[in-house]
Amino acid sequence: MAGEGHLPKLTPPDSLQGHIKNRSHKKSKYSATRRLLLKGKLLKKAASMLIAEKEQNKRDRDSALNERVPPLKLSGLSAQELQELCKDLHRKIDTVDEARYDLEVKVAKNEKEIQTLSQKIGEMKGTMNRTKLKRVKKTADDKLGALTELKSSKADFKANLKTVKKEEEKKEEVTDWRKNVEAMSGMEGRKKLFDAGQ
Repeated sequence: MAGEGHLPKLTPPDSLQGHIKNRSHKKSKYSATRRLLLKGKLLKKAASMLIAEKEQNKRDRDSALNERVPPLKLSGLSAQELQELCKDLHRKIDTVDEARYDLEVKVAKNEKEIQTLSQKIGEMKGTMNRTKLKRVKKTADDKLGALTELKSSKADFKANLKTVKKEEEKKEEVTDWRKNVEAMSGMEGRKKLFDAGQ
């Protein structure tokens, strides 16, 4: 061996050498100011596209409403014809409500299915929150040491508790309530209450 402690130099195959050189000395095509300018232009373009999309959606909505619900011609109709028109409109409203409800149920069902599938994918990847497990002692000495620690901690449990002294509450003597009422009546009783408050 040429030198002890020296490892032979490993070189990647020729097909990868160019790729590795390009990665290590890769510089951005654009300067930071140019990138910032391009980013600003992209954001402006995106904002204008959003505004145009909102306007297009509004036009589509208006045209769909005009197509589905033609303007009502109420002038010159009798009471009977107005009632017929109202009944017809109520039937149309009911059918639209049923269709809306059916679509809401389908959307809710699809969202629930998407959620369960994403949970399954998360479980397969192992990205879900895992419960942290306690570390298990591997050797017999460690296991015995842990057991003795548990026994000693159980014995010291009462010693670590604070001692609390019980104070006996002074019980007021039960006296005849009629004497108390007579003593507190009149101005003298009010004066006693006032003096007791201070």
